[in-house]
Amino acid sequence: MTNTRQINGFVGTMTLAAVAATAYAASGSHTLHMYLALAVLALAAVTSRMKVKLPGVNGNMSVNLPFLLTAIVNLSAAEAILITLVSTAVQCWPKKNAKFNPQQFSFNLSMMAFASSMASLIFHAGWANHLLSNTTTPALVLATVTLFLGQTAPVATIIALSESKSAAPVWWNLAELSFPYYVVSAGVTSMLETVGLHLGWGLALAVFPVMYGIHRSYRMYFAKPAETSRPEGLVRAVGAGA
Repeated sequence: MTNTRQINGFVGTMTLAAVAATAYAASGSHTLHMYLALAVLALAAVTSRMKVKLPGVNGNMSVNLPFLLTAIVNLSAAEAILITLVSTAVQCWPKKNAKFNPQQFSFNLSMMAFASSMASLIFHAGWANHLLSNTTTPALVLATVTLFLGQTAPVATIIALSESKSAAPVWWNLAELSFPYYVVSAGVTSMLETVGLHLGWGLALAVFPVMYGIHRSYRMYFAKPAETSRPEGLVRAVGAGA
């Protein structure tokens, strides 16, 4: 009973935090990028279904993170959050004959919306670029770190509450498994920025085959450990939809 109450309280808190952060971040959005936003949305949604089961953790990871970062870097906060919500909903939607879990679905949407909102606010604040350099690299790094912490910390907390464990070791295990992917995603996003600037976004968004290759590599790497992992619990998505 205590765990259930704590889990419900944490999910409720996460939802309120997501609503507040989304409203604040979206309130400053004025510019729309219709065609680029639709292209990024389509790619983020498709790659969100490319999931990898993380061994030893009740969750999985999809390979849509570079497109979520691309949305944060190039689109308004409102567009980036909308793309995050849609791709997360696609990622978390249960397969045929699988049971739909409203609490799980709500938590994942809230967690991703909060992380995306905070990352967008930090990237577009401008103070990182002003203090550190004249490029977007420092802001991209900070946005990536924000997404990393904004996704892994809530997931580790909810897993710890569900399994009556300490959150710190759960987070560390999750961080070790997923951090390399965030580094790779930041690199892919930086590549998208460079290609898009010089050759156009139509060619830049052809990075989809790269993400498919990363997905295949992760699946092969985690295939055997995942066979002995525990059954999935409350959390099914880690990372970008985590």
